[in-house]
Amino acid sequence: MIERYTLPAMGRIWQDEYRLTLWLKIEIAACEGWAKKGKIPQEAVEVIRQKAAFSWDRVKEIEEVTQHDVLAFLTNVAENVGDEAKYIHLGLTSSDVLDTSLSLQLVEASEILLEKMDKLINVLGRKALEYKDTLQMGRSHGIHAEPITFGLKFALWYDEMKRQKERLKYAREEIGVGQISGAVGTFANVDPAVEEWVCESLGLKPAPVSTQIIQRDRHAFYVGVLAGIASSLDKIATEIRNLQRTDVHEVEEPFGKGQKGSSAMPHKKNPVISERICGMARLIRGNAQVAFENVALWHERDISHSSAERVILPDSTIALDYMLHKMIQTLEGLRVSPEQMMTNIEKVYGLIFSQRVMLSLVDKGMSRETSYALVQKNAMRAWDTKVPFKDYVLQDAEIMQFLTKEEVDALFDYEYHTKNIDYIFRRVGLLK
Repeated sequence: MIERYTLPAMGRIWQDEYRLTLWLKIEIAACEGWAKKGKIPQEAVEVIRQKAAFSWDRVKEIEEVTQHDVLAFLTNVAENVGDEAKYIHLGLTSSDVLDTSLSLQLVEASEILLEKMDKLINVLGRKALEYKDTLQMGRSHGIHAEPITFGLKFALWYDEMKRQKERLKYAREEIGVGQISGAVGTFANVDPAVEEWVCESLGLKPAPVSTQIIQRDRHAFYVGVLAGIASSLDKIATEIRNLQRTDVHEVEEPFGKGQKGSSAMPHKKNPVISERICGMARLIRGNAQVAFENVALWHERDISHSSAERVILPDSTIALDYMLHKMIQTLEGLRVSPEQMMTNIEKVYGLIFSQRVMLSLVDKGMSRETSYALVQKNAMRAWDTKVPFKDYVLQDAEIMQFLTKEEVDALFDYEYHTKNIDYIFRRVGLLK
């Protein structure tokens, strides 16, 4: 991921030097496991602990010759350790180190993402309560439907993000496995107890079975969950973009002092953060496709997944971390215009009450087909003439045979549409 979208904590996890630091931890833990089995002298383990080190520049230099990153790393470590280096990597294969360290990176990345998801959920919950009773036009197909409240949108996002958080927690558990099982995963040259010790010391669970690699269905599921979270952020960002359109203008992204919206038009304030989030969601969804392609490998393994994962796994976690960060900032600083929301509601001449008029006529004994036709006729007239729908209802003799003026007046009441908002909020856990 380019530096522009890389936040420091997440970026550190994917730095080459940090990855090799994890490799070293795994190799030392494996030596400790062998020592517990009596295969390596404890004194040798102490020397390895004290002397084992690497230089990233030296590893790169060796790799230019070996064309193998793990061997280059081991060669450099051996240069620092001396004779006791013969015990390092005993019975292991490269993927034992690569896949176990990758799991550690993904678990650590998950912790950062989960922390940010908690912050986002908190913001969504606060905003839901703040705007719980703020009337807003509900829209379907982009067309005015019936009133909702702005807080209800946030309550929906709040509930959705809680589900996404649970999925990520599960994905973190599923990816939190290691393997120290040797070539083709048979433990022929490494004792299973060594794997158990390494995984326990690193906070991982041993993969029940591996074929020289940890199976990539785990990684595909993990990236799929990231793509799902990104898609939920895409959904929120798309709504902000729509609500910021000039002809709607109910919300605005934060716009800082000195910020510019356009190089050509000084008046512009564009929803650029939301647009960026939408674009990055496409990136992560594309990476998920690659992750699923990585599941099917030749026989016990090949490395066609490796090159792809060096891109998609860092990029997906870094991108989602950035997206969560920017969404939190955007929602915390969101400018909301309840007045414009009310203005938009009133743009349609009371047509939002058409269903209620129709249902009241049905309650009075008129057939649904007849009531629908009568209400639709008057609704279309109101739309065409820009005369309030209520006026046409009161003037329609067929309708007024069933309703009194007082009953019609009562039908045109916004509170009718919000009477169950508190019930919904209790159901999602925002009210007791």
